[in-house]
Amino acid sequence: MNRSLHYGRDDMGRPVDDDFQMSSLFKENNYGNIKKCKTLVWWHKWTSLICTLFLLLLCVTGLPLVFHEEIDDLSKTKKEEMNPNGQTEQASLDVVLANGKKAQPNKVTRFVFWDDEDPSVVYLSLSDSLTAPPENYKILQMNAYTGELEEQLKVDEGFMHIMLQLHTDLFLGIGGKLFLGLMGILFIIAIISGVVLYGPIMKKYDFGMIRNEKSRRLKWLDMHNLLGIVALFWTFVVGFTGVINTLSDVVLGLWQQGQLAEMTAPYSDAKPLHPDSLYSLELATKTAVKAAPHMGLRIIAMPGTMFTSKHHYAVFMKGNTPLTSRLLMPALVDAKTGKLTDMRKMPWYVNALFLSEPLHFGDYGGLPLKMVWALLDIITIAILITGLYLWVSRLKASKAQLARLDNKSPVLVQEELNHEF
Repeated sequence: MNRSLHYGRDDMGRPVDDDFQMSSLFKENNYGNIKKCKTLVWWHKWTSLICTLFLLLLCVTGLPLVFHEEIDDLSKTKKEEMNPNGQTEQASLDVVLANGKKAQPNKVTRFVFWDDEDPSVVYLSLSDSLTAPPENYKILQMNAYTGELEEQLKVDEGFMHIMLQLHTDLFLGIGGKLFLGLMGILFIIAIISGVVLYGPIMKKYDFGMIRNEKSRRLKWLDMHNLLGIVALFWTFVVGFTGVINTLSDVVLGLWQQGQLAEMTAPYSDAKPLHPDSLYSLELATKTAVKAAPHMGLRIIAMPGTMFTSKHHYAVFMKGNTPLTSRLLMPALVDAKTGKLTDMRKMPWYVNALFLSEPLHFGDYGGLPLKMVWALLDIITIAILITGLYLWVSRLKASKAQLARLDNKSPVLVQEELNHEF
């Protein structure tokens, strides 16, 4: 009997095995053999099913994160002008550190960093000790011109914090990150297998065709395929960059054991420096800036923290273009003498991580690009939901087919099919 492309029923209205239909179409169009087709169907189905619920979570939590800057601005109370006197020189970083220590006498400063959007602000990241876990920290917002404390930021609470933690590691730390990375890999496999499987078949039809006159399941399948093609490039890019982002701890470890170990090798046998004997942070920073005058300051790691050695300030410099501002170059300054000991470009795998995060959230082209990212995020949610519907309806169709083969009367089988589809 001739079987038509109804994805669920033949031309007599009876349920037909999807694998058989796909195999027949591949054979008719010279796109491989039946075994290859069934393998593709298997990979597409199971990689999609395993990762779908987690991808729905990532898409839902990722939507507000795309607009995190705008949401943060709305939640902030309007602050007073931080440079009312129009000062051109910023306060010494030594003064900033001293005021931070005064505000939190039982904490130690691990990092100093700047806000790209607000040069009047400098931030201090303080912890119980230099070797405390990464999640152990408080952020002080300091006035860059007066060096005075403005406020202590609440970074580990609120809606956006919950969304970020769910999106990055499910509140499970590195284990959660790696698990989501695995889900991302399955998502990429599902995308590739879907393109290979359905791309050649859809050449038989007009692009964007939705067959409303057929079964409801076929209409959803056409919608699923159309949305998948529309968002194809975006889903692949976001999925791929998401996998890279989940490897951030791995990348950090590779850099620490590789380039950072090479840069600090001459000091491997040196005794740790006492905190009171450290060279001026302000002068050390000026030494790094003088070595790369075309770059700006991004973050400073204090001696003994994970981004440097026990004997160096690590001054991370950034470029001055939209692209190079995402890349960092470490300058190591001897924390005892104030001399620049090494300055190198980051390895390719670290730069790949630096570039992937803003690309993942559409943070390269301002609000217009973020709007596009949000729209494509919503389309991806629709793809995932239609995919779930197709799987559930396929189970129902298989159940009805088995019931028909179990000697049910044709009338009862047709009534069951009409109810389920």
